[in-house]
Amino acid sequence: MIDSEGLRPTPDRIRETLFNWLAPYCPGALVLDCFAGSGALGLEALSRGARGLVALEQQPAALASLRELAEKLAPDAIEVIAGDALTSIASLDKKFDLVFIDPPYARPELRQQLWRQLESRDCLKPGARVYFEWPVSEDFKLPSAQLHWVKQKSAGQVNYAIAEWQVSR
Repeated sequence: MIDSEGLRPTPDRIRETLFNWLAPYCPGALVLDCFAGSGALGLEALSRGARGLVALEQQPAALASLRELAEKLAPDAIEVIAGDALTSIASLDKKFDLVFIDPPYARPELRQQLWRQLESRDCLKPGARVYFEWPVSEDFKLPSAQLHWVKQKSAGQVNYAIAEWQVSR
């Protein structure tokens, strides 16, 4: 377990529910974990059949751990990118099937900012599933008319949900 300021791994109970929801969408998926931290979400997607993972992380201890895990587990399937998620999005040239957006709770504005980057850079495949996580004390609305809630739930002090990216025709 990485001990790093601001790192807030998704609790096991939430991760289990999340991947029960995402099970049909993991096989063959290309996954983007925007605030990778420990890597738990992206690695779980890989263990359930995702074909590739791009993990964005700027915290040095978490980054070092992610790189070590990637090398041990699946060097050809995991790309770890060092740096701020907002800046890193600009270097991506892939379209993703699954995206995890769970920024530090102290920086709620990152959800909206990151989403604008993903949308403007055309980083999502039609039908992509997007995971959002936020504290129950925060009022969060989907940042795009092309995103639609699929599943939502609360556990303790955490709200979490899956939205689908529906491209207008």
